[in-house]
Amino acid sequence: MTLFKSLFSATALAATLFAASASAEGYPERSITMVVPFAAGGPTDTVARLVAESMSKDLGQQVLVENVGGAGGTLGAGRVASSEPDGYTVLLHHIGMATSATLYRKLAYDTLNAFDYVGLVTEVPMTIVARKDFEPTDLKGLVEYVKTNKDKVTVANAGIGAASHLCGMLFMSQIETPLVTVPYKGTGPAMTDLLGGQVDIMCDQTTNTTKQIQGGTIKAYAVTSPARLDVLPDVPTAAEGGLTDFQVGIWHGVYTPKGTPADAIAKLNASLKKALTDENVVARFAELGTAPSADADVTPEALKAKLEGEIARWKPVIEAAGQYAD
Repeated sequence: MTLFKSLFSATALAATLFAASASAEGYPERSITMVVPFAAGGPTDTVARLVAESMSKDLGQQVLVENVGGAGGTLGAGRVASSEPDGYTVLLHHIGMATSATLYRKLAYDTLNAFDYVGLVTEVPMTIVARKDFEPTDLKGLVEYVKTNKDKVTVANAGIGAASHLCGMLFMSQIETPLVTVPYKGTGPAMTDLLGGQVDIMCDQTTNTTKQIQGGTIKAYAVTSPARLDVLPDVPTAAEGGLTDFQVGIWHGVYTPKGTPADAIAKLNASLKKALTDENVVARFAELGTAPSADADVTPEALKAKLEGEIARWKPVIEAAGQYAD
């Protein structure tokens, strides 16, 4: 009987391994859900939908974007962390993946150990902008003005953990001046109030501000990239305006739940790389003031290293600001 049980167990194990191997070979056999941990229509959602459309064509299955907003992106990330690690649920998240590790005192997942990595997608520059009738005419004048009027100047952001919140904190850290922050439930309402003059300034991604800057509906003071952007050639860099250490980009990466089969990750990675060379994706990214990540960065190893480095970089900034979320 013992011998029979042993033979039966070995046969069952072999069958399971064969089935898993066969499944991995056929992957994907159905649609894939790409979770975006922010509202539809925002900058990260725009990036995700462009990438998902291209990956769908390559994989032969739909990559469907699902917006799971709330709690600075941690609800969506938590949803993926607790999903079945079968390659059919992925996460496209931005820099908030790193900063939430310090911003939130309690997370439902272990940031560095709850996910597998697919690769980096893009790094979007930020812009320092204001309502179109705001008094300062350049970045140097803006810094002087907000330091003098720090109790009156309002800084909009899309909520704790949003790119605009992080950039705003870094701006205040750089000029060593705390300002009145006004959090919103998303980028859309924050921009609406900036356009309407209800708030004074905001620091947000080019994917959300470029068209408004080009249309003259908001005033632009600087971009946070090392060089001026082709899409906004008249907007100086922060370094040109005197903030020499103010370089920040909102990078995006693709993750899967921990334990996802290596073959599935490899196929997702290959498809992501192909999407980032898609002429439509490249052109649309350029219109939004960004570009796909270099091929060497579209790897699991590069994304993991980026995440680890950014957690270390932002930890002291967040602790100094003292802006935590429960």
